[in-house]
Amino acid sequence: MHLDAQTLPPIQIFRPENYQGDNQNWMISESPDKYIYVANNDGLLEYNGAKWTLYPSPNNTIIRAVKVIDGVIYTGCYMDFGFWKRNPKGILEYHSLVKETGSKMLDDENVWNIEPYEDWVLFQTYSRIYIYNTKKGDFKIIDSDKTVIKIFNINNNIYYSVAGHGIYQIKEGKPVSFVEDKLLKNYQVVNIFPYEEDGLLIETRNSGFYIYKDEMLSKWEIPADDLLNKVSVFCSIRLKDASFVIGTISDGIIHLTNDGDVDFQINQENGLSNNTVLSLFEDNDKNIWVGLDNGINCINIDSPFRVFNDNDGILGTVYTSKVYDGYLYLGTNQGLFYKKLTDINNSFRLIKGTSGQVYDLCVYNNEDLICGHHLGTFLIKEDKAFQINNILGAWTFRKLPKSNELLLQGNYSGLYVLEKKNGNWKLRNKIEGFSSSARYFEIDNDNNVWVSHEYKGVFKLHLNVDYTKVISVSLDPDLPIGENSSLSKYKTNILYTFKEGVFKYDTIQRKFERDSSLSKLIDKNDYLSGKLVVDDEQRIWSFSKDKINYATVNNITNSIKINQIQIPVYLRGVISGYENITHLDKNIYLLGTANGYLTIDLSKINFDKDFDIKLNAVSLKNLKADAVNFNLNETAIFDNGPNTITIDFSVPHYDKYQGIKYQYKLEGHSNEWTDWTDKGEARFENLSFGEYTFKARAKMENKISNNVLTFKFKIKRPWYLSNPMLLAYFILIMLVFYIVHRINKYYYNKELKNKQLESEKLIMHIKNEQLNQDIENKNRELTLSKMSIIKKNELLNNIKKELRNEDEEKNVGSVIKLIDKNLNNTKDWEVFVKAFNNTDKGFLDKMKTLHPDLTPNDLRICVYLRMNLTSKEIAPLLNISVKSVETKRYRLRKRMNLPHEESLVNYILSL
Repeated sequence: MHLDAQTLPPIQIFRPENYQGDNQNWMISESPDKYIYVANNDGLLEYNGAKWTLYPSPNNTIIRAVKVIDGVIYTGCYMDFGFWKRNPKGILEYHSLVKETGSKMLDDENVWNIEPYEDWVLFQTYSRIYIYNTKKGDFKIIDSDKTVIKIFNINNNIYYSVAGHGIYQIKEGKPVSFVEDKLLKNYQVVNIFPYEEDGLLIETRNSGFYIYKDEMLSKWEIPADDLLNKVSVFCSIRLKDASFVIGTISDGIIHLTNDGDVDFQINQENGLSNNTVLSLFEDNDKNIWVGLDNGINCINIDSPFRVFNDNDGILGTVYTSKVYDGYLYLGTNQGLFYKKLTDINNSFRLIKGTSGQVYDLCVYNNEDLICGHHLGTFLIKEDKAFQINNILGAWTFRKLPKSNELLLQGNYSGLYVLEKKNGNWKLRNKIEGFSSSARYFEIDNDNNVWVSHEYKGVFKLHLNVDYTKVISVSLDPDLPIGENSSLSKYKTNILYTFKEGVFKYDTIQRKFERDSSLSKLIDKNDYLSGKLVVDDEQRIWSFSKDKINYATVNNITNSIKINQIQIPVYLRGVISGYENITHLDKNIYLLGTANGYLTIDLSKINFDKDFDIKLNAVSLKNLKADAVNFNLNETAIFDNGPNTITIDFSVPHYDKYQGIKYQYKLEGHSNEWTDWTDKGEARFENLSFGEYTFKARAKMENKISNNVLTFKFKIKRPWYLSNPMLLAYFILIMLVFYIVHRINKYYYNKELKNKQLESEKLIMHIKNEQLNQDIENKNRELTLSKMSIIKKNELLNNIKKELRNEDEEKNVGSVIKLIDKNLNNTKDWEVFVKAFNNTDKGFLDKMKTLHPDLTPNDLRICVYLRMNLTSKEIAPLLNISVKSVETKRYRLRKRMNLPHEESLVNYILSL
């Protein structure tokens, strides 16, 4: 179904600010890897599907010709021509054939066209044709004293047109006049195409097409002649399907069928970004590239999509649509519009009385078209509207089961019943007992009405048999209230849809359960609306931010297949929750948009198209220098430091409504795939040192790219972790270990010495303790000796005293002599002195040194005084009286020459 001539193929617009080049674009070509090349005023433009790159011409002049021949990119500019080759870093490098072969061009020459011929490449200027032998690397030159307009390769024959002189052919390296008809001398030849077996179809600038066959020139009479005679043609191409695309100087492009009928015309008014067409090219995917005087456009002429844009702003946003009785109806926020399907050149017209918001169009029993409107409900007959009721806000309609004459209508204020009686529709009654807005409602097999209210939840209404009131109302307590949720019916199932998925009512369990298969229609991360549309082909449609989806159910296996169509919301523009799609014919659907509609031919969408993702460039940029590109064929090694690594990749696919999504991960940094994005670029900042593997893949519709792009790179260790530095650190650590070892050894030895000293001190202390113990023991012995002597002497003195009192005893004298002998026993003294010397060494020697005049008895008294004995205690030891001891002490003081005020005892104790 072709709706109208205003329904056009999608157009991608590239403005100079997009491709970063000049306005004018003179010639377009394509490489085997599907990259697009454009001859631009600023140089050679390359487009890989994700990114434009500008390569300035070597002499900074305008490039007017480009042609990819056998994978080699040839270009021609002012005073030079040559070819470009890609280096291992993915960057094109120019090689001048003029310089390499030593050829000389005429002054002020421009290369305007390039054509292949067997092993030759022909470069055409206005004065010459340079013929380059790609095998031998040499040139032939064909000079012309007349202006060469353009060269053509037709069925491996080289022709060229000369202004005012017709068409020439090159034979055996020489120009030969081929067509000299006066018509061609008056009309400039724009292009030449093959015609039948041995003829030529010649296109002129202002006079349409001519056929040259059997040396006769005749006009090709076609329906498009009237239009072609009004325009000035600058360029043209014949497509793979044998149709024509004609580029004009001021009227955009014209698409002709192979029979010469006008299929459509696109100009600045209906989609082209400029009316002056300088070049045309058909790529391998049948896209038409248009080089304009201001920009580049890509027309997806073979796209499954067609676009109708309301450039005048009359229609507004499309909310609903229907094909009925030979008319296409569009319900918009501006009213209900119509046009006959047969009037392909006419515009949509507003049906009188329907201005304002239209919500729904319903075909009842294939007999009547009912319109739900903000102002009420209308019956539509061709181009006229008849109001059924004026109840505000007629959202939608559902046929009541078991009744051919009743229609249930949801409104702002509840539910109403419409009745068809005697061929006329009228409002029968409002259903009492429910007054909430009923935008989404469905009727199940048990005659229950389910109503979804976005802010209240899902109601289940049980009506009486004549549909006049609600018997019972229940609100589902377990079902969450979802943003932009909706209610729909698929076959006999009631479906509630929101961000968490599709929930199906289980009539046995009497509750909504999540349907895992249908929930694949809802992408939680890409959620926009829960609106589901079930069309008359039983396809279930859903709408998300980046795509629309539809599910088909296999009637045998009951399995569900989900298909994705990459039409992002910014291209649709409809308010969330009001998405709409209508089945028109066979596999063709109409999708309402904010500025008109799209038509989709599902039979032309290749959901399983094979494609590859390509690596274009890897660069590194740091704060100190510009970006540097790296070899794509080997593992890249990057310096460490604050830097940004950029990896460019793409799929050379150019369909506006079948966008490419990319996903990547960097193993060594993160093993998780990123979210899908439409940018063919990955950037990583300030990665730490180590080895990384970058992986990327692409997605188009349901299909993932055949390959996973892989690129490995390594980031060097920072300078402070380089091998020399690690060696230095090792040496430093060893040195530190050595120093620490020496310090530890020093302190260990010192500690050892300290411990040794402490041990020696301890030993000394123990010895001193022992010595003190010994001294104490000696003192004890001395004291005991002293006490023993004292007691012995006391005893002997007492015995002597008692014996003297015994006068009668004859032998008393001899006993007394024995006692005196014991009292004066020198052995006791010697033992005592020895014990004293052990206790107080050197005292006697010191006394003898200080006082050499002291007698032994004086020294004896000194020893007793040293022991701090009193005179009373000394007397028994010397066997004298206390008075005698005092006398001896007095004499001792005199011998020692002690002053009167100095105590003898203190003096002796102080020594």
